[in-house]
Amino acid sequence: MACSSLGAFPWSNVPFFTVPLARAHGKSFAHRSDLRQAKRILVKLGSAVVTRGDECGLALGRLASIVEQVAMLQNQGREMMIVTSGAVAFGKQRLRHEILLSQSVRQALHSGQNQLKDMSLPVLEARACAAAGQSGLMALYEAMFTQYSTCTAQILVTNLDFHDDQKRRNLNSTLHELLRMNIVPIINTNDAVVPPPEPNSDLQGVISIKDNDSLAARLAVEMRADLLIALSDVEGLYDSPPGSDDAKLLDTFYPGDQHSITYGTKSRVGIGGMEAKVKAALWALQGGTSVVIANGTHPKVTGHVITDIVEGKKVGTFFSEVKPAGPTVEQQTEMARSAGRTLASLEPEQRSEIICALADLLTERKDEILSANKKDMEPCANQTIFSPLNLSIGLRQIAVSSQDSVGRVLRRTRVANNLELEQITVPIGVLLVIFESRPDCLPQVSALAIASGNALLLKGGKEAANTNRILHELAQEALSIHGVKDAIQLVSTREEVEDLCRLEKMIDLIIPRGSSQLVRDIQRAAKGIPVLGHSEGICHVYVDHEASVDKAIKIIRDSKCDYPAACNAMETLLVHRELLRTPLFDQIIDMLRTEHVKIHAGPKFASYLTFSPSEVKSLRTEYGDLECCIEVVDSMTEAVDHIHKYGSSHTDVIVTENEDTAEQFLQQLDSACVFWNASSRFADGYRFGLGAEVGISTARIHARGPVGLDGLLTTKWVLRGEGHTAADFSEQGSMTYLHENLPVAQTSLSVL
Repeated sequence: MACSSLGAFPWSNVPFFTVPLARAHGKSFAHRSDLRQAKRILVKLGSAVVTRGDECGLALGRLASIVEQVAMLQNQGREMMIVTSGAVAFGKQRLRHEILLSQSVRQALHSGQNQLKDMSLPVLEARACAAAGQSGLMALYEAMFTQYSTCTAQILVTNLDFHDDQKRRNLNSTLHELLRMNIVPIINTNDAVVPPPEPNSDLQGVISIKDNDSLAARLAVEMRADLLIALSDVEGLYDSPPGSDDAKLLDTFYPGDQHSITYGTKSRVGIGGMEAKVKAALWALQGGTSVVIANGTHPKVTGHVITDIVEGKKVGTFFSEVKPAGPTVEQQTEMARSAGRTLASLEPEQRSEIICALADLLTERKDEILSANKKDMEPCANQTIFSPLNLSIGLRQIAVSSQDSVGRVLRRTRVANNLELEQITVPIGVLLVIFESRPDCLPQVSALAIASGNALLLKGGKEAANTNRILHELAQEALSIHGVKDAIQLVSTREEVEDLCRLEKMIDLIIPRGSSQLVRDIQRAAKGIPVLGHSEGICHVYVDHEASVDKAIKIIRDSKCDYPAACNAMETLLVHRELLRTPLFDQIIDMLRTEHVKIHAGPKFASYLTFSPSEVKSLRTEYGDLECCIEVVDSMTEAVDHIHKYGSSHTDVIVTENEDTAEQFLQQLDSACVFWNASSRFADGYRFGLGAEVGISTARIHARGPVGLDGLLTTKWVLRGEGHTAADFSEQGSMTYLHENLPVAQTSLSVL
């Protein structure tokens, strides 16, 4: 049913202790990331979380993982409280067992009966089940928390306890004393004596205790809890009943939005429901307590759902009073996808025109760009390295190459008479590019996305926030020429990278641009989204015994010293054994020392030296600085074996004058880029003539090496027939397959 307005809460008319005392920050947390600061946390465990699927007995494994998380947070110095269901289910299991046992004994002793009669269980009254289950439930909690050296205490309450000022004071005092002694209070409604819930019995400004949702909200407010975590059997709050085709999980819910949602059926157990949870959550929120409603039953997340919420991760629905000024990242992604489809349907000349317009804007507005860049660079005490002019040149190269990118026919086949098949290039969809401090990435990647017809979501480092903002404005200004401004979005909200990587239903490809640590973190976080990139750049230069002295010195210097932090910089120098103690080797060492390169000796190299440099700790090291490892090999084949074992399949180089040796190296080595007598620094999209690159990939499929325009395209198959069916080609059919290859036209087609 439609959600009704909950109305205002006139706190000035509320009796003593129902008015929450002001906390240090005065309000609930505005953003998920602030939840890390939560000190006092109340965890509400719904009936569906605590009980088994048959509603008879407890879900012990699930409960154990929840206890472990609560104990861990308690041991971190937080103050944890639990409002739990489960007494009725625990008691039901116990009473059923006792009744069955009693019936079987009576029937066995009944005279004249050789067979037991069919035993039927009476309907068990909930209060009796609660009375039988309370002690067992608490004993179970106590045993579980004892494993983590955590003490617990049980408190049973009823709605009537909150109507008496003295009882409320006593409850408040007891809870504060338990928290002071580092004890976890476990609170439940006393279902053995509680009267049936009365509808619409809320006092003015006070929420009645009808279920554990309202109990948790009431306690959270009165105890001035920082955070209330309500766990149930749904992922959170949806904009329509969960399970319906258009239902979307709401990441954040704001007061006043309840009129725009509808509720489904209640949980399989318990007396609450999502409407009751929302009402309780909004009541607690207005009282100064942040609230998250999340799923506590999912086997893949139960073991870390509570700790994930406290760490600020996107789990469940977060209730916030602060509405963001702009769109959410989910809304930005939807906007980008919609505009991206229009972008892909434009003529190639129109996409090229957009890129050229962006190139013009970079030069026309260079003073504005450099001013923003200067602001970003001031904290770093470095000189501005941003060059709009160089970027503009690269963008124009992309504009030219975009003419025959999207909709290019790769293959044509006549399957049968009047049945023709084509394979054509199409955009991948929505790209998420996460880059660190270098803002020149933004226009480069934007141009490539425009040329390939892809929508783009950008997440830049805060170190270049001012530069990124102006560059994004220019990109959208250029896109506006053909009405596709929203195709490129800059994420400026406080989204964590890990949260962005969970948007598997909205993002088609993630491209990290930054340190190897950033790439590794994203590869771990992106469970359901492909990641294009490389986690390491362990590049080798092998100097053969037939190498030219001049070429070797130039290539080694450039590969290591031109930009040591680059992923295509040399990290290991392999030297043929015959070069040791030769003038060439001495010149290499002298050059590295002159360039202040710290040398680490590999095991074999160290064995040849009386006084060697520090021996390398690992042959699989990316230094990213003026450091490198030197190792000795006996042949080109051994060099290839070494690279295969310790390299990262990025870029590797051979320096030799022997063409046969070089060709064997180029053919045998399985890296994304393999060079002969050229610096490893050439592994770059701009230097390859791609105009720019979105990154370098060491993956085995789709794209390898510097990834430019072609790497952002995939294909689709287009079949044109005249009523053909598969049955036409069966044994009884009238048609036969031809599978003739047809010439491919060199013009691009619209893909939409």
